[in-house]
Amino acid sequence: MKLGVPNQSEQGETRVAIVPEVVRRLDKMGVEVVLAPGAGERAHHDDAAYEEAGATIGDPWGAEVVAVVAPPTREDIGRLSSDSVLIGFLGPLTNPDTTRALASQGVTAFAMEAVPRISRAQSMDALSSQASLAGYRAVLIAALELPRFFPMLTTAAGTIKPASVLVLGAGVAGLQAIATAKRLGAVVTAFDVRSVVKEQIESLGARFLDLGLEDDAEGAGGYARELGEEQQQRQREALAEAAGRFDVAITTAQIPGRRAPLLLTAQAVENMKPGSVIVDLAGESGGNVELTEAGRTIERHGVKIVAPTNLPGEMPDHASQLYARNVQSLLELMVEEGNLKLDFEDEVIAGACITRGGEIVHEGAKQATGAPAA
Repeated sequence: MKLGVPNQSEQGETRVAIVPEVVRRLDKMGVEVVLAPGAGERAHHDDAAYEEAGATIGDPWGAEVVAVVAPPTREDIGRLSSDSVLIGFLGPLTNPDTTRALASQGVTAFAMEAVPRISRAQSMDALSSQASLAGYRAVLIAALELPRFFPMLTTAAGTIKPASVLVLGAGVAGLQAIATAKRLGAVVTAFDVRSVVKEQIESLGARFLDLGLEDDAEGAGGYARELGEEQQQRQREALAEAAGRFDVAITTAQIPGRRAPLLLTAQAVENMKPGSVIVDLAGESGGNVELTEAGRTIERHGVKIVAPTNLPGEMPDHASQLYARNVQSLLELMVEEGNLKLDFEDEVIAGACITRGGEIVHEGAKQATGAPAA
């Protein structure tokens, strides 16, 4: 079986779907990797490194299976044959045009976002691997933008208190942000609408912010579900009052396929001390902060609000390495003795598939595109 790996740098993507280390592992499975010229250069893997690992440099789009990071362009989808298999971040809940184009082309497409959140699929969980990078990077951005130290310092001129950091959302990105802020010496407090994560927050040495609300939003698959409007309003008011106690706020709360919940209002920003910093990781899905402008750094009431996009892409070396391992793990379910064998009785294979036989087969993708539900 041949696996094609395109060069997506023209789309602004710095990551690559397969790294040389994984080429060697796939070779042992009987999978030959065909890489587009320069596909790994922005992740610091040149063509020679891939060739040394056993890959060939050529046109990836004619391969039986194609692995991407970002959703392919409409033009690239047109280069796939009707019996092609595509694997990648495809945005089944947020990118209906891509889903329609893949179905129209007859491609069997597997979205990494749609891999079921079950124990046996943990090694394929690309959302988590990339979110961990984002949480780490967010704290570094906050430390750079904050006009103060993060750790406590004792000097001849006196003692400097450590920065106080509030992390909103304790998923993978939030937990990594907590751990990173603690490593940098900050005093960390965190909040999540799912009370079950309180123990995880405290295990990292952070305090759990109790807003005095009894609402719990534990949803399917470990994700947070959306609260009712009245519950959200009470939460926003409580967070606005609490926000003034912190030097840094890092917001990470997202609901798959939905607009990110609004957590910090304009009043919350105004309540923070001048010089404080907010890093909003949900900017691309609408933002957790009322004043957020995705992809921009702005200042309001003396508070910097940073809303970076594609943070994992700012760490392409490890982002690519982790993503490639996720893709490899999924391929291990699809390849038998060097041949492609898709078992749609397998819940991982079935759950990750969004288009097949010219149809949209994923329920969430059907809703996003307006296709009739099964």
